[in-house]
Amino acid sequence: MKDRTKLILFIVVFLVLYFVPLHGVRIMGAILEALFMVQEYAREHVLFCLIPAFFIAGAISIFISKEAVVKYFGAKANKILAYGIASVSGSILAVCSCTVLPMFAGIYTRGAGIGPATAFLYAGPAINILAIILTARVLGYELGIARAVGAIAFSIIIGILMSLFFAKKAQTEEKLAVGDTTTEKPRSLLQNGLYFLVLILILIFAAWAKPGESVGLQNAIYNIHWYLTGGTLLVLLIMLFKWFKKNEITDWVQSTWFFVKQILPLLFVGVLVAGFLLGRPNTDSGIIPSRIVAILVGGNSLWANFFASISGAFMYFATLTEVPILQGLLGSGMGKGPALALLLSGPALSLPNMLVIRSIMGTRKTLVYILLVIVMSTLVGYMYGSLF
Repeated sequence: MKDRTKLILFIVVFLVLYFVPLHGVRIMGAILEALFMVQEYAREHVLFCLIPAFFIAGAISIFISKEAVVKYFGAKANKILAYGIASVSGSILAVCSCTVLPMFAGIYTRGAGIGPATAFLYAGPAINILAIILTARVLGYELGIARAVGAIAFSIIIGILMSLFFAKKAQTEEKLAVGDTTTEKPRSLLQNGLYFLVLILILIFAAWAKPGESVGLQNAIYNIHWYLTGGTLLVLLIMLFKWFKKNEITDWVQSTWFFVKQILPLLFVGVLVAGFLLGRPNTDSGIIPSRIVAILVGGNSLWANFFASISGAFMYFATLTEVPILQGLLGSGMGKGPALALLLSGPALSLPNMLVIRSIMGTRKTLVYILLVIVMSTLVGYMYGSLF
């Protein structure tokens, strides 16, 4: 960081500390809410969502060759296959906008093209099959179907546009990625596939959310999800003992630690700021009152859809929490168009998510990605609101 930037930062912090009326009830509540949100995030997401995701990212970085990533996700890969896999990844992973980041970092740093990589980045949290089903059931089938179709289309369109905007840069990165090769293949393709499947199952079972109703397959799995997690962990330990060398496991742990150092601090800062500004879902404890948000997203004007997209992009949504939040906002007068706009931008973006993406692929690409999500969410929300 340059000295001039540091000086400006020091001045801003000083002015905030000097002039902000910290004794105000709303500000004190927002500060406390920010701490509550960080604590809630640490308790509910770090151990059972992010840690498994970090280990998956570390495994991608160590055990998947760059040639394989470039072959299936690189700039010269089969576009139908690359975008097809990336665009439906969320239906398998069921992760939030922050949990997907380590896995995105893993495939991007292994040489994936900017297009398929950003398609995966958007699709991971946006096409959560459980969230889409819950949306249809609670908010209406039209909104559920529109969310599913819009999310899949968004991931492909955003990926294609990103690859067009940064085509030359992507080719350079791909050439650099191919240069780092390895000839040692101690395990078969089937063994590696089973290993990654077990890692993904650990993430899915450990992070399985408690359902809102006491019936159904989701509730049945929740009742035994710790047994399933323990069973898959045992399978993983057997695999590591049978198939892996000691130095490979060490490299895996070191790679995982690299992603933890890079991503986790930024996530906590982002969650802290998001909690201060908007508070936890349904608490109305942030510095910005929720009634103002509800007023601004009523009707179906372009402004209402744009504001809903912006609000969704900066808020943090844990998996499935966007549905009850929108249920409350719709009850307060929110239009259906802005509701879809928020559903298309919110789960895929958040302030913590933005900070980490910038550290992975740079400022320009991050800004373009954010703008694409917000603009497309605004336009699709407006069109949907005009029809329904």
